[in-house]
Amino acid sequence: MAGVAAAASVGRAALAALPEPVIESTAVTRPPLQPSRGRPYNPVVTLNGWTLPFRMKNGVKEFHLVAEPVVREFAPGFKGNLWGYNGQSPGPTIEVVEGDKVRMFVTNRLPEVTSIHWHGQRLPNGMDGVTGLNQPAIPPGKTYVYEFTARRPGTFMYHPHADEMVQMAMGMMGFWVTHPRQQNPLIDAVDRDFCFLLNAYDIDPGSYTPKIMTMLDFNIWSWNSRVFPGIDPLVVRKNDKVRIRIGNLTMTNHPIHLHGHEFLITGTDGGPTPRSTRQYEVTTDIAVGQMRQIEFLADEEGDWAFHCHKSHHTMNAMGHDVPTMIGVRQDDLAQKIGDLVPGYMAMGERGMDEMSTMRMPLPENTVPMMTGEGPFGAVGMGGMFSVVKVRRNQRPGDYRDPGWYTHPPGTVAYEYTGPMPEAQKGGAPGKGSMPRASAGEATVTVRKPGSHSGH
Repeated sequence: MAGVAAAASVGRAALAALPEPVIESTAVTRPPLQPSRGRPYNPVVTLNGWTLPFRMKNGVKEFHLVAEPVVREFAPGFKGNLWGYNGQSPGPTIEVVEGDKVRMFVTNRLPEVTSIHWHGQRLPNGMDGVTGLNQPAIPPGKTYVYEFTARRPGTFMYHPHADEMVQMAMGMMGFWVTHPRQQNPLIDAVDRDFCFLLNAYDIDPGSYTPKIMTMLDFNIWSWNSRVFPGIDPLVVRKNDKVRIRIGNLTMTNHPIHLHGHEFLITGTDGGPTPRSTRQYEVTTDIAVGQMRQIEFLADEEGDWAFHCHKSHHTMNAMGHDVPTMIGVRQDDLAQKIGDLVPGYMAMGERGMDEMSTMRMPLPENTVPMMTGEGPFGAVGMGGMFSVVKVRRNQRPGDYRDPGWYTHPPGTVAYEYTGPMPEAQKGGAPGKGSMPRASAGEATVTVRKPGSHSGH
């Protein structure tokens, strides 16, 4: 009964006073949404996303989330029929301040029941969003309301706890950031604050809807439902202190790696980390259902790669049954198959890098496995890959892409054309790690059957 009373259906009189739902249809990175009322805070930037506006009513911050089918553009030329919130998947980021009283209106425009779990929040049990356990499911066409106080600062997520396998596989998730009300000894001020979710889909080339029964063999690995080169860069000013909040709602872990800088892990979904536990890293592994908050000083100019270090996760639309053909002569094979299948292309005789430069015909609604053009040619990446662009002339608060970095003379790797020194080769054969012990010489006496000594 507590759940029924807490997350209750909104009556007709209340519906008339609902906040107007804000809908976003594009996948561009929106600038930070400065708070118009209430306690001021330094807002976040959602990579290829946006922050949901709120209204103040009698001291309560009111938001309106609409669960609905959406069309998400993963990259130019590639879209997916997903489920999400307010026109997008992931849904908009929600930003509040520690101690805020929050009222969340949730309207269900899906073809089945749903709910929302506020992942990591401290709140009344009846507001936790587990269908059947804490509340009745939200039927299609109905609006429910959740009310609680944002009790602690940190980074959290929201997602359904109703038909979760289907609804999360279809893209229903979002970010929640609670800013500290007062200066917190464990939370530093930063100049730039980014956030994004890790998510994965299984969408066959030429199709539009994810396969919901896939458990591990996903072929679309994305950040905020965008794949490289469709992922925007993270643009910062040199010597900015940068915070990046990363949440993982996929089915596997992701080692997230930053080039050119070291970072500290300053927060998890449990809150800010004690300073005594922090150590400099260049890669942090984010398990399923976890959030990691990293911070670094952007003191090295350049275009620095930022990606998942699982190599298959930096590719698009992978086929898992493609045989390894490295070193196999395919000249006559390709010709014979080409006679039967016009347009056939041999793949992988010398590795897969050639796929990043080939422009072979693709099925409708898909992207190449490796793509993206940099200042020196094909980048050869996809999926969970982006670039942190550090510029000394980037204005404070300016998130516009400055273009490619201009390297100072003499600072780019180059081809060596001089005489090649003779390679030094070792001549020792090497030894085993557990060599047989030497037993010295042995005398062997052979005795034939039936013979007797002395005769």
